[in-house]
Amino acid sequence: MESLKLFCLFGILIIGSVGECKAVIGDHGSKKCNFPAIFNFGDSNSDTGGRSAAISEITLPNGETFFGRASGRACNGRLILDFISEALRLPYLNAYLDSMGTNFRHGANFATGGSSIRPGGYSPFHLEIQLAQFKRFKSQTIALHKQLKLNSTLPRPKDFSKALYTIDIGQNDLAHGFQYTNEEKVIASIPDILKVLSGVIHELCKEGARSFWIHNTGPIGCLPYSVIYYQQKPRNLDRYGCVMPHNKVAQEFNRQLKDMVIKLRTHLPHAIFTYVDVYSVKYSLVSQAKELGIKEFLISWVMVMAGFVDPMNFCCGSYYGYHVECGQKAVVNGTVYGIPCKHPSRHISWDGTHYTEAANKWVAKAIVNSSVSEPPVPVSEACRQ
Repeated sequence: MESLKLFCLFGILIIGSVGECKAVIGDHGSKKCNFPAIFNFGDSNSDTGGRSAAISEITLPNGETFFGRASGRACNGRLILDFISEALRLPYLNAYLDSMGTNFRHGANFATGGSSIRPGGYSPFHLEIQLAQFKRFKSQTIALHKQLKLNSTLPRPKDFSKALYTIDIGQNDLAHGFQYTNEEKVIASIPDILKVLSGVIHELCKEGARSFWIHNTGPIGCLPYSVIYYQQKPRNLDRYGCVMPHNKVAQEFNRQLKDMVIKLRTHLPHAIFTYVDVYSVKYSLVSQAKELGIKEFLISWVMVMAGFVDPMNFCCGSYYGYHVECGQKAVVNGTVYGIPCKHPSRHISWDGTHYTEAANKWVAKAIVNSSVSEPPVPVSEACRQ
C-alpha cells in the first residue's frame, strides 16, 4: 500500500428523516453540529458494557489504565468511540443492555462484543437485533416523556433526529467466515452482509436518524490472533507480519462498502455521506509502530522515550503455549500464563484481537480532527454538506 494511502482517511455521514432522508442545514451562526447524543451500533471495537452485562463479565485488568476498574470494554482503557464522545464533549456511552446505574441522557450504545451484521456469528446480538433494541428504546423514551414530561436519564424526543449515529461492525462477519469456511466463501458472502447493513441504515433513517458515522473494517490480518492461527501457508505474511489473504478480504469488504455508500448517495440524494477509512489508519499504525510510538510519547511528554513494541506482541492473555483469556491466569508445568504486561501504553494490541487505549487514541486522532477525512471536516461538524 502506498504511503499516501496509509495516512488517507475517508468518511461517510448519512442524514435522514422519517420516511425520507433530507439534508440537514446546521445553524449558520456556528460551524459545530452540537450533537446532543450518540447512538452506536457495533461489536467489541465499540462495546462499552453490553457483552459484560448480558453474556459474560469482562474483568480486570480490562479498564484499569484509565477507569481504574473493569468498565465493560475489551481494552485497558478507552475505545475509539470514547474519544469520539470526548471530541463532541459528550459523556461516555452507557450500554443499552446494562441496567445498573446507567444514564442515557446523551445516547445509548447497542454494540455488543462478538456481534456481526448477519445472524449466526459469535453473539446473538447481531445488527438487526440492535436495530430492534433501538426502536424499542426510542418508542419507550417518547412514551415516558409524554407521561412524565421530564426524565433526566433519557434523551429528549427531539434528540433522536439531531444525534450522531455511529456504526462500527463487520469484522466478526469476516472472522467467523475465516474460522468456519474459507476466504473464497467469505468474499462471496460480502454482498449479502452489506445488503443487511444497507437495510438497517434505511430503517434508522425512517426512524428519524439524521447523521451516520460509519467505520470500515480494519486490517484483520494484522491482529496477533490472526497471525498465530492463520500464517500456516508459505509467504502468507507481508513485510509487517500481517496475514495478507485476510487483509485482502478486508479490503474487498471495504471496497464494496464504499460502493454501497455511493448507491446510498443515489437513493438519498440530499444526504451527507462520510466513509471512515479506519483500515488505512490502523495499517499505518502497525506498519510504522516504532516511529509513531516515539512521536506519540514525545507529544504526550511521556518519560519513556521509546516507540510501540512489535505490533504482533500483545499485553493481556496468552495464545502461546497455553490459551488464556485476558483477565485469567493458568499455571501449566510451573509456567504462569496470562500475566498482563507492565507497560500497555507501549503496545498496539491489548489482548491479541483488540487495541490498547494508546493505539485507540492514535487512531481516533486521525478520525476526529479532519486531517485525513473526506470531506475535510472534524466529527463535530459532520452534519454539514
